[in-house]
Amino acid sequence: MKQIFTLILTIALLSGPTLKGENPAPGVQVELTHKISDQQTVPYLFYLPKGFDGETDRKWPLILFLHGRGESRGPLSIVAKWGPPRMAKRGDDLPYLLISPQCPASTRWTADDQQAGVLNLLDHIIEKYPVDPSRIYLTGLSMGGYGSWKLAADHPQRFAAVAPVCGKGNPADGKKLKDLPIWVFHGTQDDAVPYQHSVDMVEAIEMAGGKRVRFTSMKHVGHNCWSAAYATPELYQWFNKHRRRD
Repeated sequence: MKQIFTLILTIALLSGPTLKGENPAPGVQVELTHKISDQQTVPYLFYLPKGFDGETDRKWPLILFLHGRGESRGPLSIVAKWGPPRMAKRGDDLPYLLISPQCPASTRWTADDQQAGVLNLLDHIIEKYPVDPSRIYLTGLSMGGYGSWKLAADHPQRFAAVAPVCGKGNPADGKKLKDLPIWVFHGTQDDAVPYQHSVDMVEAIEMAGGKRVRFTSMKHVGHNCWSAAYATPELYQWFNKHRRRD
């Protein structure tokens, strides 16, 4: 059965106009490209969990990860420098489909075309694979934290839970985010993205009546708080507890 599925998946990938590069295999992170139009393509790292066998009656959770500014400057493989794609690269057993797109160095995750491109990619993966739409988790660090805040605020109905790491959002979006489970991480000594930005977002959500936001304030930690954040097993346990409310 697994051999038949692998053959079908290979044929589908080879015939699909939007996928290039290596064919995905369970437990191996690969580099792919999603073509949206003649003007826009989205390069991304893609990981299928080791237990993935393609059975359509089993739906899998998915993590969408947005990298920081530094990972725009280099080949697609540099996206695996931090966070969940780093874990996938080193062989950790992640029980999720994982999408890690790369933002061009000429723009930012908060740009409208990049936000739309990420959602287009997400829809593409949902269409091709047995994703559980009620268990889609969003996270990002630094510039990806900015992108996560904006994507979550503009499309709160798409995600079961969101973990922005040392990013900045718009406090005016507090009302949009008040019903979404959010776990914020930020180092108190961050001199690149001020710690106060996360404080402002948490306070805005709570002022709007939100009771599902939690804040991990990392004392005496600078900008790189993501190494500790993504190494926290409880983060993934927290993801797993949440399903999207329809």
